[in-house]
Amino acid sequence: MKKISSPDIYFYKRIFPIFWFGFLGFFVFVLFVVGGNGNGQWRVFVVVPLFLAVFGYFIMKNFVFDLIDEVYDEGNSLLFKKGERELRVDFRDIKNVSYCHFMRPPRVTISVRYETEFGKELSFFPLSAMNFFRRDKEIKELIDRIDRLRA
Repeated sequence: MKKISSPDIYFYKRIFPIFWFGFLGFFVFVLFVVGGNGNGQWRVFVVVPLFLAVFGYFIMKNFVFDLIDEVYDEGNSLLFKKGERELRVDFRDIKNVSYCHFMRPPRVTISVRYETEFGKELSFFPLSAMNFFRRDKEIKELIDRIDRLRA
């Protein structure tokens, strides 16, 4: 059993949102404490952090919070772990593997033929998540093995 997902997922799912929303909250807090010169112009500067908070939430909801924590290659199946829950998917049950390595961080999405407790699309960051110019060889080999099994 070989781990093919990045350990950086903890940073992206737990640490980065705390920094993002914490900084925006601190910025708004400072604006309220300083308060400007009493003419109300400081309120305009609250709109931008609120927009960034809403924008950041939707981006993280669609691209980060849905990610699987750990993925293991077991030869003819993949083991997905999200929190305490586990899911095993046989290669024959995989419809498609999408690997977008020019995205930061790169993302692998595996489409499954049936609805699972994690959904029909299972996404994770590969091991080479922090190396922009390198395609993950293990993901390419995984795609080739799945393709050979389906052929």
